[in-house]
Amino acid sequence: MTFRQQLDTACARSRSLLCVGLDPDPALLPVEDVLDFNRQIIAATHDLVCAYKPNLAFYEALGLPGLRALEQSLRFIRDMAPGVLLIADGKRGDVGNTAQAYARALFETWGFDAATVNPYGGRDSVEPFLEYRQRGVFFWCRSSNPGAGDLQDLVVASGQEQGQPLYQVVARRVQAWDRYENAGLVLGAPYPEELGKVRALCPETPFLIPGIGPQAGDLKQAVRLGTNAQGRRAVIAASRAVLYASRGTDFAQKARQAASALRDAINQVLAQEGHPW
Repeated sequence: MTFRQQLDTACARSRSLLCVGLDPDPALLPVEDVLDFNRQIIAATHDLVCAYKPNLAFYEALGLPGLRALEQSLRFIRDMAPGVLLIADGKRGDVGNTAQAYARALFETWGFDAATVNPYGGRDSVEPFLEYRQRGVFFWCRSSNPGAGDLQDLVVASGQEQGQPLYQVVARRVQAWDRYENAGLVLGAPYPEELGKVRALCPETPFLIPGIGPQAGDLKQAVRLGTNAQGRRAVIAASRAVLYASRGTDFAQKARQAASALRDAINQVLAQEGHPW
């Protein structure tokens, strides 16, 4: 089964395009133990999502205890919700043997179904990820931060893509590299115009769309412009809006309410566009 097929299956099973980011920030956690927090969030939301997306930086920042919490969180998801995809959000990128080691670590050692990757090093730097044919590789294309345009809007001065902004060149190149239907793109919800332009360039490529909530991305626009012609192939990622819906002892209940509201809002837009489940 290709990664595209795996993604389609996961979304259809849950009737959801929602992905919850598992980003434990010690300054915001309502409980001290990261694993306990993650387990309660997962137990409360696993039937509402197509994927979970741990941001590796939050676990690495905690040292070995953080990595152990990540390992046990992944095992908990596999046991409780085996149909939910696991996306490693680390924006890995390097050359040669280092890229091979990154790919092996994420897909073999950790067992993730997909990973985010930085394509700055070019094709040979990402081939080690793409060679895992049943794993998804989401390439950082148009990020959700305010300074995204500093580099991503720069216009290419030569070659076949002359006159195009860099983020569109990345999208075209990734589409050309996608021999096994396992390449995707990361495109931030706060930039709907760019999102729509890339969807026109890459009609069937899976999109991972962060930036809903605190980053002020418009959910309706993200769904309308980010999905394919059938209203699929987009993963709408929310982290803080779900994880920290409450700082009290009811955090898991409030997280479920927030995730349910997001899933329902996404599905309402899909239905309005003629693409109900």
